[in-house]
Amino acid sequence: MQINVGCFYFIKDSFFDIIDDSELMKNKENGNKRPCYYCFKSKEYDSIIWFIPVSTKIDKYQKIYDYKIQKQIKLGKKPSIDTIVFGDVANTYSAFLIQNMFPVTEQYVESQYIKNKVPIRLSNKLQTEIVDKATKVLNLYNHGMKNIIFPNIDKILEQLL
Repeated sequence: MQINVGCFYFIKDSFFDIIDDSELMKNKENGNKRPCYYCFKSKEYDSIIWFIPVSTKIDKYQKIYDYKIQKQIKLGKKPSIDTIVFGDVANTYSAFLIQNMFPVTEQYVESQYIKNKVPIRLSNKLQTEIVDKATKVLNLYNHGMKNIIFPNIDKILEQLL
């Protein structure tokens, strides 16, 4: 399957069977394909694609976002949140959960998210914001800030590579 950067995909159940990480947002069992994931290619590994879960639970993630802002203000910092980004997906306001991103290889990608026979894509501006923030978060993770991303991406990368 050709993976197009900037599009959305669903992941096969077999990925979650093999990768045992309680922090991963697993596929739902109710027959609906959820969650969908925004993806971008790894700059470090040719075979790795980074998947960012997308949620429509805006109230839940807005509260988390606001809490992080207030926490930074109390610490005297200029607030900057890189782990959650909000934006439109197919006319639905959604949260991109960079804090929950994880690596996948192409063999575990089930299908592309298509609505009305058209692949769902993001605006270039939103794509840039998400990839820039995800890259920043990955750099922080790789420099020792392991709690910035919930899944154990080192272990997942080891299993995939």
